[in-house]
Amino acid sequence: MAQLSSSVNPVPMLKDELDIVIPTIRNLDFLEMWRPFFEQYHLIIIQDGDPLQTIKVPKGFDYELYNRNDINRILGQKASCISSKDSACRFFGYLVSKKKYIYTIDDDCFVANDPSGNDIIVIEQHIMNLLTPSTPHFFNTLYDPYASGADFVRGYPFSMREGALTVVSHGLWLNMPDYDAPTQLVKPLERNSRYVDAVMTIPKGTLFPMCGMNLAFDRELIGPAMYFGLMGHGQPIGGYDDMWAGWCVKVICDHMGWGVKTGLPYVWHSKASCNRLENLEKEYNGIFWQEEAIPFFQSVALPNECTSVQQCYLELAKQVKEKLGKVDPYFIKLADGMVTWTEAWEELNTPMATQN
Repeated sequence: MAQLSSSVNPVPMLKDELDIVIPTIRNLDFLEMWRPFFEQYHLIIIQDGDPLQTIKVPKGFDYELYNRNDINRILGQKASCISSKDSACRFFGYLVSKKKYIYTIDDDCFVANDPSGNDIIVIEQHIMNLLTPSTPHFFNTLYDPYASGADFVRGYPFSMREGALTVVSHGLWLNMPDYDAPTQLVKPLERNSRYVDAVMTIPKGTLFPMCGMNLAFDRELIGPAMYFGLMGHGQPIGGYDDMWAGWCVKVICDHMGWGVKTGLPYVWHSKASCNRLENLEKEYNGIFWQEEAIPFFQSVALPNECTSVQQCYLELAKQVKEKLGKVDPYFIKLADGMVTWTEAWEELNTPMATQN
């Protein structure tokens, strides 16, 4: 294993304040590569698919493992809002975690190397992103001005240099890019080998396609909006779970005055689901529906009376039902799922529930 890279300024690793959430349908042998980085953290593993299948986790890790039977037992009728046979099921881990921060990763992602050959300490970079402010209201052309060796450029207003709270850190991928199925079909051999040593804040009013395979966020602040929708088994769509959450999250962050960062850190993505035709079938409806959904999120307005993430999310659910429900009845069902998710969040995350 290559030498571990380190930051100029030590970053608190928050081992008692961060959970790692992993959705899976297979044995988690991939954790062996991550052992030096993950072993100090608590893992929440969400088993997708057959609950009778035994998932093997390498020894030495501190973890909880939930399958569909556990989800039904814990949530009862509210379990209807949790996706089945889709990696979207990971958001159940956000629901049961009691930590301030979440890092979520797919089981086909591995440790990547920087251009010097050093292992990228993924969680360290995510924590650095989350613990330093964002600049959503004015773009700094040297990217993240809070990074080591950087600062605000000439002309950046001094009154805005305090920045905003960062609640989402969106990491990227080497090797297999996060392409949709049509792009995979026309570029089957394309790989990403470009390492860009940069982090930037996504500007206010700008949406982005959030990917859940290398993602960290402040669960206490934005967790109630990290609902990955109704996807997979029994639903007419798949592959849009993280993007749906990203659109909702970004609208709410803009309303609350919070920031979202994207860029470093990278993981090595090997992509377990390489059947491009199956991926196209899952994404087919979403490819058309996104042309309606994105303009909706670009124009949605949250009233000033919405002062909490839960209030914002319920208002979004209302508007999704009213406006996107005309596109397809699925969105009515999805809006109902958003409401049920909010109810489940409040039920499991009240002070009394936390103490239990």
